Amino acid sequence: MLDALARIIAVPMTFFFELIPNYGLSIIFLTLLVNILMFPLTLKQTRSTRAMTEIQPEVKKLQKQYKDDQETLQKEMMALYKEKGVNPAGCLFPMLVQMPIWFGLFRLLRDPLNTSSNNPDAESFIPETSKLYETLSRGTEGTFLGMDLGVSPSEVITADTGFDFVAALPYVLIVLVVLGTAYFQQWQTTRGQKQDSDQARQMQLVTKIMPLMFGFFAYTFPAGLNIYFVTANIFRIGQQALIFKIDGRPTPPPREPEPEPEETPRKPSSQSVSERKRKRRRRK
Repeated sequence: MLDALARIIAVPMTFFFELIPNYGLSIIFLTLLVNILMFPLTLKQTRSTRAMTEIQPEVKKLQKQYKDDQETLQKEMMALYKEKGVNPAGCLFPMLVQMPIWFGLFRLLRDPLNTSSNNPDAESFIPETSKLYETLSRGTEGTFLGMDLGVSPSEVITADTGFDFVAALPYVLIVLVVLGTAYFQQWQTTRGQKQDSDQARQMQLVTKIMPLMFGFFAYTFPAGLNIYFVTANIFRIGQQALIFKIDGRPTPPPREPEPEPEETPRKPSSQSVSERKRKRRRRK
């Protein structure tokens, strides 16, 4: 399965390398192509997130109305989501769609010529008639920004030859850039939104954990995949800014005013009762 994905991903990479013979740039162009194709899905996901924010008052009413009947509450919530076009897991869907691409690219970058296969007749992932195959078979141009794109930062940092700060610096920087752009994207998406419901808090918690997950991927996956992550994050930051400019930033519903506590009438003190009795006696 991974081999098939690697061969599919190698086709556009080979095409871009024919245009500009640079291994890193071919990965960047591949990333841009994938994200452009996914733009309609991302737009739908962003609008679904906006709708989720806007229906929070109705969600709260349902939660109060069916607080003792969880089965009915879930049915009513699903009906509300369907009516408003909301997908509670929408923010995760674009990532899930791209995961096969990540693993296929991982396989491709690890061994683009498929030389480690146990099958001696195994074909290269890169078409053998391409300029990219010719370049990689010579063992040249497999680097970008001082990194071997088929090697992970963890392998460089924990190398048996000892830690080389100069050699490891580009790999450390690319991991930090992946983390930074992922956190900025998460902040950009949730900025100004209030966590007025348990579900909203859970979704924001998921989006805060996701950058850490990307950081783990960046440390353990090949550097070429980190080029993919950074390019995709920067693209989505610009894409999100464009969507907010077109549709406007989602605004949270106004917070319902809390009911003021009712004042309890004060009981008359024993002293005031006795004074009243004295006044009545004097009048008599």
